[in-house]
Amino acid sequence: MITNDKGLVELKHHVLREVCKLAWDDNITHETRERIAHEVSPGPKPTYRCCIYKEREIVRGRIRLAIGQNPDLDSTSTNVVAVIPAACDDCPIQEYTVSDSCRFCLGKPCLNACRFDAIGPGATKMHIDPNHCKACGMCAKSCPFGAIVHMVRPCKRACPANAISYDENGLCVIDDSKCIHCGHCIHACPFGAIGSKIFAVDVINAIKSGKRVIAMCAPATEGQFGKDIGMASIRAALLKVGFADMVEVGLGGDMTAAYEAKEWIEAKKEGRKMTTSCCPAFISMLRHHFPEQYEANKSSTVSPMVAVSRYLKALDPDCVTVFIGPCIAKKGETLNEYIADRPDFALTYGEIVALLDSKDIEITPVPEDYQEASIYGKRFAGSGGVAKAVLRAMEEMGEDTSDISLLTCAGGDECKKALMLLKAGKLKEDFIEGMMCPGGCVGGPSKHQVETVVERDRKGLLAAADGRGILENLKKYPMDKFSMFRDGH
Repeated sequence: MITNDKGLVELKHHVLREVCKLAWDDNITHETRERIAHEVSPGPKPTYRCCIYKEREIVRGRIRLAIGQNPDLDSTSTNVVAVIPAACDDCPIQEYTVSDSCRFCLGKPCLNACRFDAIGPGATKMHIDPNHCKACGMCAKSCPFGAIVHMVRPCKRACPANAISYDENGLCVIDDSKCIHCGHCIHACPFGAIGSKIFAVDVINAIKSGKRVIAMCAPATEGQFGKDIGMASIRAALLKVGFADMVEVGLGGDMTAAYEAKEWIEAKKEGRKMTTSCCPAFISMLRHHFPEQYEANKSSTVSPMVAVSRYLKALDPDCVTVFIGPCIAKKGETLNEYIADRPDFALTYGEIVALLDSKDIEITPVPEDYQEASIYGKRFAGSGGVAKAVLRAMEEMGEDTSDISLLTCAGGDECKKALMLLKAGKLKEDFIEGMMCPGGCVGGPSKHQVETVVERDRKGLLAAADGRGILENLKKYPMDKFSMFRDGH
């Protein structure tokens, strides 16, 4: 898993691996959880925070996340993204601060600009009183030296949905009504104070109960674990740990492309703009922040993940489906009551590696003779891949796509801008492909390798795939046995 701190990644991995070991042994108790906390921070001196007691409380919060609980014992939030209070206390509380560039000038335009009596002379420079400051920014605008700095905290800067604020103690607060579960705040925080609930223990319990647990690997998987590790290699490792089978979600990409193609054809005839439906964070942004466009313009086709889960459950209603990918928002999608017959659980790459490590299983190369998706479904993970697949499906249906205009958006700012144009009636293009992560799913917040490395290794793996068409590929699957629409009808 890629974040901004190797030490933080190792801490997350260690805690989850140890929790998974306990889950295999039916031994998750207060005593064993405390043992993990003391193993991580044995003392007597702290290793990364002010004292071992704070370090242990942070680990306790991580353990609660690792078993799918809120890290804050007092929280009743159902959001998959959560704050570890003990870890969130080292960011500056003030949004505006006076730097050493302040020349203590005679005119003091900052003082004259402030309407809240929040700034005044200090010993050697101007000083902002955080108890009076309203973060309006007028002082910074007025300073001729640019000496007043806007200190945006990393989590707030990373959030594309303006869902983060702070309480009276300066602790991060996530507004569940605005959060789109993109996970960008998680990997932006240098203190590891924000995390997502993990459902590895639920998956382990399902495997141990004898249920048929089927993994569903995202199209972004190819390239995440090296140039010699493709879907067949991942499948072999998952079978060793106890999964009954694995299906590549690129197959769901084929399914989604075929059904969205039908919707695009109809929408174009009606002169109606439409957005894709594959990225759950993008759909959440639509639903939470652009409700009218959510109702009028979104595709009603389910995401590839949901499509594959429904296909598997049509074959075996009692099976348990587990998505594996680089996406935090997929966890939110599995909990989304707006989607009928959604998958049971979702795990990130880092989480599945910890689960495998708990059984000393490594992902090693095997002959790559497994392919269930077309090359178009496999390319869903990259920015522009969804639109290209839909256009390909339309062409296979005999439609002329030469006059169709597309707007491909990757990243929160691009998606938000496109939706604002759509809302204002100023969108020139016919269709919007929205992905909340820069570069698409391969650049997701929980990718396993650096994006440039993933793209390099992925290119070689995809080059070996055959050139089967989307519609031809889908003839092998019982598409009449399940619904491809979000409401399940």
